[in-house]
Amino acid sequence: MTRSASFRDIPGGDHGFTLLEVLVAVAIVATALAAGSRAASTVVDASARLSNVVLAQWCADNQLTDLRLTHTFPNVGTEPFTCNQAGLSFKGTLKTQATPNPGFRRVDAIVSDGDNHALVTISTVIGNL
Repeated sequence: MTRSASFRDIPGGDHGFTLLEVLVAVAIVATALAAGSRAASTVVDASARLSNVVLAQWCADNQLTDLRLTHTFPNVGTEPFTCNQAGLSFKGTLKTQATPNPGFRRVDAIVSDGDNHALVTISTVIGNL
C-alpha cells in the first residue's frame, strides 16, 4: 500500500493551518466579538436607564420637599409638574389622596420620561400643621 507524499510528510516542511481550520477559528472569533458587542450594548442601555431613574428621583424628591418646606396642606387630586435635570425634561404628577385621619394626606410623586413611561414613584404622608 503506497501513500502519496504530502507537505506534512516532508521533514522540515511547512506546518501551517489548513483553510478549514482558519475559517473555523475566524467563525469562533466573530461569534465571540458579536456576543461581546451585545453585552456592551446592554450595559450602556442599562446605564442610561439608571441615569434617567436617578434624575427622575431627584425631580420627585424636589417636589415633595417643596411641599414640606412651604408648609402647604395639599388638596386631594392630581397636579401636573415639569422638571429639568441635567438638560433632560421630565413630566410628573403629584397625586394626593385622603387618609383615614383627616389631618394627613398621602402624596405620590410620579415622574415619567418623554414617552410617558413611569420612571419612579415616591410616596410620603404630609400632616396639616
